[in-house]
Amino acid sequence: MNNRKAILFSAPSGSGKTTIIREILKRFDCFEFSISATSRNPREGEKDGVDYYFLSPDEFHQRVQNGQFLEWEEVYAGTCYGTLKSEIDRIWDNGHVIIFDVDVNGGRNIKKYFGADALSLFVMPPSVEVLEQRLRSRGTDSEEAITKRLARSAEELKMADQFDVTIVNDILEKAVDQTQQVIINYLS
Repeated sequence: MNNRKAILFSAPSGSGKTTIIREILKRFDCFEFSISATSRNPREGEKDGVDYYFLSPDEFHQRVQNGQFLEWEEVYAGTCYGTLKSEIDRIWDNGHVIIFDVDVNGGRNIKKYFGADALSLFVMPPSVEVLEQRLRSRGTDSEEAITKRLARSAEELKMADQFDVTIVNDILEKAVDQTQQVIINYLS
C-alpha cells in the first residue's frame, strides 16, 4: 500500500464526521489524524496539539504569509482554519495514511491538491432538521452561531456531489461500517 495517501472527511457542522472519524481511527492502525490549525479559542476540554493547533489570529496570518499552509480559510468572520504542511510531513514521516477532518471548502481544496492520492468523503445528515437538532444538543454554540452554521450548511450540502463518496449519517454504526468498507476498497 502506498502510505502517501489521504482520507478526507468533510461535512456541514453537526453532521457527525468527527464521531465517524473517531470510530474509524479505532479500526485502522495505519491512520493518523491531521490536526488542523485554528485562530479560534479552545472550547471546554479541547487541548492544543490534540484537538487543534490554537494560534492567535496574528500568528495564523503570519504562517499564511510564510506559505506554511496547504490550505486555509476564514470560515466565519475572524475565525480561520487550515492545514499546516508540517502536519502532512509529520504523518507521512510516521508511515501513516493521513485522515483529514475539514470543512467542505477545505475538503475540496485538499482533494484538488492530492488528486487520486486522496479519497474524499462527504458526511451527510439525514435531514436539515436532524442537523439543527444535533447542533443545539451540543450546547457549545450561541443561538447566533447556530444560525450561522445552519445558513452555511445549506450551501455546503449542495457541494456533496463534488466528493468521491457520500455517507449518510442516520444510524451511526451503519455509517461507520459503510465508511470502513469504502476505505478498504480505496486502499486495496
